[in-house]
Amino acid sequence: MSGAGTVSRVPEPDLRHHGDAEVRDADPAELTDLAVNVRAGTPPAWLKAEIAASLDGLAAYPDGRAARRAVAVRHGLPAGRVLLTAGAAEAFVLLARAVRARRPVVVHPQFTEPEAALRDAGYAVGRVLLDARDGFRLDPAAVPDDADLVVVGNPTNPTSVLHPSGAVAALARPGRTLVVDEAFMDAVPGERESLAGRAGELPGLVVLRSLTKTWGLAGLRIGYVLAGEETIAALERAQPLWPVSSPALAAAQACCTPAALAEAAAAAEEIAADRAHLLARLEALPQVAVAGPAAGPFVLVRLPGAAAVRSGLRARGFAVRRGDTFPGLGPDWLRLAVRDRATTDRFAAALAEVLAGAGTP
Repeated sequence: MSGAGTVSRVPEPDLRHHGDAEVRDADPAELTDLAVNVRAGTPPAWLKAEIAASLDGLAAYPDGRAARRAVAVRHGLPAGRVLLTAGAAEAFVLLARAVRARRPVVVHPQFTEPEAALRDAGYAVGRVLLDARDGFRLDPAAVPDDADLVVVGNPTNPTSVLHPSGAVAALARPGRTLVVDEAFMDAVPGERESLAGRAGELPGLVVLRSLTKTWGLAGLRIGYVLAGEETIAALERAQPLWPVSSPALAAAQACCTPAALAEAAAAAEEIAADRAHLLARLEALPQVAVAGPAAGPFVLVRLPGAAAVRSGLRARGFAVRRGDTFPGLGPDWLRLAVRDRATTDRFAAALAEVLAGAGTP
């Protein structure tokens, strides 16, 4: 069995299965979505208005300079350390194409797209599997010294664990590219443990951010990379022309204003309170073990017969994310998105009913 500190090359699960598959073609009126980690009730009206206003300029080719500057100011970095991308998923593909590595390693369990992109580029990818018994905590010593490309999430999807920035930074060294996926960092109050402001300072550090989760822009595809200028230039050369649409650029710029950042900070506090309510309801169910401590807008739970539980929840109108497609997990894991308290109460009642063995309604 692989634990922390063990690199394995095992047959992978379905790395291309994502939470949206749980709700595809479903009627939102009949199925409450706890499978996708996009914040409910988004995008806000003011952001929709900004995006709509950009449509008048669709005849012109996209010009990302203003949005790039806005992201740079937001993180206190020069614009040359910023690259706008069509979501964080594009950034993983660009890294796989542009960064040369002899021994790439992905720290799991985590979002599977970076490993899938590396494999598609022809790499044999090593895995460091963090251990549930250790709370899926990162031990820098678990990563092999000769790994020259390391990918880690913070906070990590699906575990919701927030690694100390010092532990993540300890992985940086000359000759190594350290990719830190911070797609959910803006859902953490104060963005504590973020390394975004150190891009270009720590050797080989590449930070990926997404605007799709907090702002509800998964369909628009907008994210960005923060890194040293040489790395940014290499990634930009691997991009096609005009990779980010004008509406997505308008959204990026709008989401970096002081008012938007204040709104995101308030949303992070609200998510933390809603997550605490969800955890309290789950703790009342003795069959459910929660990984953590959780810090993201989702929680990972372990319970016997998770596949049957998932089916029972779906019959009662709730979609949750299966965990067995994440390396390092298995069939007894489910991921639950944090929602408002009323939704959580309805979900907890349905889960208790399923666990008690009640018949399908």
